Formats: sequence, C-alpha cells, structure tokens
Amino acid sequence: MNRARRAKLALTAGALGIGLLTAGCGYITPQQTNQQYSASDGIVADLGPLQLRNILIVSSGKDQPGRVIGAVYNSSSQDVTLKLNGAEGSQTEVPVKANSYTLLNETSDEAILSTTGDIPGSLVDVKISESGTNMSNTVKVPVLDATLPEYKEYLPAGSTPSPTTSATPSPSASESGAGAGH
Repeated sequence: MNRARRAKLALTAGALGIGLLTAGCGYITPQQTNQQYSASDGIVADLGPLQLRNILIVSSGKDQPGRVIGAVYNSSSQDVTLKLNGAEGSQTEVPVKANSYTLLNETSDEAILSTTGDIPGSLVDVKISESGTNMSNTVKVPVLDATLPEYKEYLPAGSTPSPTTSATPSPSASESGAGAGH
C-alpha cells in the first residue's frame, strides 16, 4: 500500500468516525419536539368524552367572583353538561353539544364562579364533572387577573379591581382636592 493510499484511507476513516460521533449526539439527546406540553396560560384536562383546553379563571381578587374561560370539546354522540365546583360551594355549568365544542370567551354565556378561593397568580382546586358518564376529577386551575390586557375583558361585572390593577391617585389630584377647600 503506498503512502497516498494510506493517507486517503486515514482521512476517510477519520471523517467516518467524526460523522458517527456527531450523529450519536442526536441519538442520545431527547428531541424537544417530542415533548408535549400546554403552551398556554390555562390547563389541559380530559374527563370522559370532554377535553378541556386552556381552562383558567379570571378574577380581580381572592373574595371576588371569577370567570372561567377556555374551550371544552365533547367527543361523544350526546349533549353533556360540564359542572365546575370551586371554593366555598361556588359552581357553574357549561352545556356542550354532541361532537362539538364550546368556547368560553366573549361570545359565549359567562361561566362565573361566585368566588375564586385564592388570589390571582395561584392555583385553585376545581372539581370538574360531566353529566354523560358522571365522571369527576379535581384539577388545579390558575387564577389570573387583568394585569395582562388580554384578560381585562373577562373580569366579571361588578368585581372590585385588585390593588395591582387599580389606578392610584396622582399627586396632582390630591393637591387639587386639598386646594378646593380654601
């Protein structure tokens, strides 16, 4: 074997070795695209024929009412009712047609819990049940407030804004109030 041939063989073997080493990294390292997760603010839960997607509660405070928003899919051939039981006996019901979905948004009837049970930013226990198979489960649902502008329209009517979302009086407003008495 001549010298040129040995050099070509060594280069080929080296390139093959480097190729195998770098290909092995992709084999060992888990692919992020294979990891399923909820890419939203709300939760994902399944209950019998119902699939709950991006479910969350919008409220202005612990002792304030909270509006449930998200989507509920019914894969069964019969109409069912989703019941949500929250803190201190608060509850709401959502009818879902057979083989259809209900979006809990600005175009639907409001699903209101009389109290959230905890402050915005927390997770609260909500018992979910459905009327088709009478299945139930308890899930942890996030409570959000109007800090994010996209949730402001979902605050229940008549709720008092939390301290983080209420406007504070400006110094000029208080000064003008003090000067009015003179």
